[in-house]
Amino acid sequence: MTTAEPAETVDLRADHLIRDPFAAFADLRERAPLARATIPGVEPFWIAVRYQDVRTVLSDPRFVNDVNAVDGLAPDDLLPDRPAPDGLLPDAAVAPVRAHRTEQVWRARGMPPECAQYLRAGVFGADGARHRRMRGLVHPAFTAGAVERLRPGIERLAEEYARALPEHAGPDGVVDLVAHFAYPLPVTVICELLGIPEADRPQWRRWSSYLGRGAGPGLDEALRAMVAAARELVERCRAEPADGLVSRLAAAEGDTLAPVETVSLILNLIVAGHETTATLIGNGTAALLAHPEQLELVRADPGLLPAAVDELMRWCGPTIGGVPRYATQDLTLAGTLVRKGEAVMPILAGANHDPRAYAEPERLDVCRAGTPDRAGHHEAHLGFGHGTHRCLGAVLAHQEAVVAFGTLLRTYPELALAVGPDAVERGPNPAAWHLAALPVRLGPRAAT
Repeated sequence: MTTAEPAETVDLRADHLIRDPFAAFADLRERAPLARATIPGVEPFWIAVRYQDVRTVLSDPRFVNDVNAVDGLAPDDLLPDRPAPDGLLPDAAVAPVRAHRTEQVWRARGMPPECAQYLRAGVFGADGARHRRMRGLVHPAFTAGAVERLRPGIERLAEEYARALPEHAGPDGVVDLVAHFAYPLPVTVICELLGIPEADRPQWRRWSSYLGRGAGPGLDEALRAMVAAARELVERCRAEPADGLVSRLAAAEGDTLAPVETVSLILNLIVAGHETTATLIGNGTAALLAHPEQLELVRADPGLLPAAVDELMRWCGPTIGGVPRYATQDLTLAGTLVRKGEAVMPILAGANHDPRAYAEPERLDVCRAGTPDRAGHHEAHLGFGHGTHRCLGAVLAHQEAVVAFGTLLRTYPELALAVGPDAVERGPNPAAWHLAALPVRLGPRAAT
């Protein structure tokens, strides 16, 4: 039976959702698999929380990432701050522009109006030929072969950061693993891949951290500074080409890329390539240390690490909800009518714990990944998304996590949480499941 209205409305900033989204969405998954969600300053939208419904939203061609790609919608959400035609996509200067839910969220968080054009021009909000064009420019750097060639450098960096951890210990011997390992490793890797000079990397990390928090003082200044720095970097690479993706993008600007797209791609890559991987490393380390039996399995057989990373991505992945997608026609999802133009956010945290897809989904099992789920799918989780918009950097993030966990456990055989698992402090961003800090005791370093 198709219904026209949802069973209930959900405030995505509710304390219980931020505190324990997996439990909260498990409850909602049984009551209202398609519910109406609200965030202050944002038009209401749908959220899908069951595995199969989330797969549908992520892969069904009747859903698109760009609301302006939905034909026939009334331009009732025109943006007064559309930028000047210079540097925009060919039709953006004249066509009515509707605000994406993502843009509305960032506006509510404090995004400066002039930065909205970079959000609209990004690869995350593109579909069809524009999506293929932008993704195709950077995809070669993220293939399995290209990432494998990066592995020695990632291993070297992980070793350096791991060995330096004792330098950051307080008088009580406690070290924050997030600040001194989980964050520095991926930001250094993505900066090297992009070709960002070493002297500029600490500043990029600070800017990116504001975006990871999702809101608060300093976000507007950080966004303006990132845009200006990205533009300056492009001009520098155009004048003096070097190794790195920015030089490749600079060479494509004016031909394959509009200037606004170049800056947007750089911001997309550095933030997505840093924040989510750092969060996975932090979340995953905390989970393993809180589950001694799973930790011992990985310690005894490091060959389990790739499967363990997939299971950790399923069990405590960094992303709660994916980019909202828009229905291009009236359709039925989870027995509910979704009207043309309405937004549906896929809740990855709900899908990845759905008992319809996974036996005992709340149980962490590092041997689970790699086997088909109950629907017969061999990709054991939706943590990296699904379909044509599946995370571009999934292979790189996976490898960084494998190297990070392996290096930590090998270097510090007695690594342990310095607080109880329930006392680990979480960040306030309702869109991400991340740690504000991870206090650990290293124990003696392994003999080399």
